[in-house]
Amino acid sequence: MAQPKVVRLAPKGPAGKGMERWEDIPQSSLAAGEPVQHGHSYFEDKARGLSVGVWDCTAMTTKLAPYPVNEFMVLLEGEVTIVDAAGRETTVKAGESFLLPKGLPCIWRQTGYVRKYYVIFDDASGLKPSDPSALKVQRPDPKAKLEQTESPSPKLLNGPMPMQHGKDYFEDVSGQWTVGVWDSSAYHRKTIDFPRHELMHILEGEVTITEEGFPPQTFKAGDTFFVGMGARSDFNTPGYIRKIYCIMQPKKAAASAAAE
Repeated sequence: MAQPKVVRLAPKGPAGKGMERWEDIPQSSLAAGEPVQHGHSYFEDKARGLSVGVWDCTAMTTKLAPYPVNEFMVLLEGEVTIVDAAGRETTVKAGESFLLPKGLPCIWRQTGYVRKYYVIFDDASGLKPSDPSALKVQRPDPKAKLEQTESPSPKLLNGPMPMQHGKDYFEDVSGQWTVGVWDSSAYHRKTIDFPRHELMHILEGEVTITEEGFPPQTFKAGDTFFVGMGARSDFNTPGYIRKIYCIMQPKKAAASAAAE
């Protein structure tokens, strides 16, 4: 039976299934705590190193080490403090989002229980950042001033041309993984084969997505969902919408990607 590629994330995992106990974090990686972690993976593209899911964990502090992957996170419960090699601290609380770039030397410190959504991109290209010292915790501003972006092709639209804006906060060294904020006036895109992997966290407004072969799904402010590459679907928002996005655009697919 075919599975949908448009997936709503739930804070405690899928209904009736929940989350599984995950393996213990190695003691060699810990500076404090005996953490117990659970999780559910909603999506994996192992060939490209991408995974999407929900995770929770009890209190812990890790040792200073380079962060092993690129990871975008929406914090659902608790708070986390990231300490970089210079001792600078960044504290993220429930309701906020942030990302850690691969290679950032840091300590992860949580004094209590934490729950989050995550998008992990483990780039296997071997490419290194031109200035590793510039790596830092990134925190997309939900209320950021955005710049007008290129309009979508009229061929993709059912309805009037929307006015759209965006701001990229981070692009990984391979140029395939980006995180930012986007908004649009009312917008109805025709059904297409979605050209990328994208997690969307709705900040304002709502959108209804109909994937061929499945019932329509409506996502509103506060909802988080994932659209897998190749999902044959439309995108219909009746009014203003603003979202945080985390996109994985494989290089070989970039040339043929449809604008949104």
